[in-house]
Amino acid sequence: MTIYRNHNREQNIVLRATGLGRAFKHDSWVLRDINLELKRGEFAAVLGLSGSGKTTLFNILAGLDQPDLGLVEVNETIGYMMQKDLLLPWKRIIDNISLPLIIRGIARREAEQRVLLHLPAFGLKGLERSWPAQLSGGERQRAALLRTYLHAGTIMLLDEPFAGIDAITRENMQKWLKNIHNELKLTILLITHDVEEAIALADTIHVLSSNRPAALHAPINLIDSVVPISGEHNETKCAAGSEFQIRYRQDPGLKQQIRELLYTPFGA
Repeated sequence: MTIYRNHNREQNIVLRATGLGRAFKHDSWVLRDINLELKRGEFAAVLGLSGSGKTTLFNILAGLDQPDLGLVEVNETIGYMMQKDLLLPWKRIIDNISLPLIIRGIARREAEQRVLLHLPAFGLKGLERSWPAQLSGGERQRAALLRTYLHAGTIMLLDEPFAGIDAITRENMQKWLKNIHNELKLTILLITHDVEEAIALADTIHVLSSNRPAALHAPINLIDSVVPISGEHNETKCAAGSEFQIRYRQDPGLKQQIRELLYTPFGA
């Protein structure tokens, strides 16, 4: 069940999932006991192997599917950008991006003005009259992201948005997304199966377990530099299995720890 609230018990939490479970056949559970919180301004990532239930989880969080168990509490409208950009090939870029605004009843001229205002920040200035086929993969993804932003505001779920573009463009898009997250004060929950992408972008990493039904291991909170804790420079505040961990983003052992979690059954 998804509940939309005007005010959460904790004002900085914009999305909370409690005890989520989803089964597609009787007693064939894909997800079980999923607990997750997304804080305002946070950049979080859900990391999991192919077929682990990442997209199923996102569909539930976005309200496109209903869990068999548990509850999702949402404070504001959430935008959901799927893997494909889903731009309509017969519409120009400005018409594609403004479409959700027009559907909501905003006059076409006003909708187009809103789009034009944001094109420079999204690297699309001068491309508003182009057709989708004339844009590069990165430009198409930025157009889809702007459309999501204008539709939903600052809270976005992104389902592997860079999966279909080349490595160099993907790296550039990752840097751009991190910058736009900071500039626009976005709240982002990203699906990925790329460990390096999760480490580079996210403040918090949620790792789905390898077993069925999948559950989330204790979240890992990342920092960009080692900070003193209790007078010492510790890279890990809490041990694995506790409520959360704090890890140094550049710790060479971090990738290995996450890779091991990907193949570790929940509770092991």
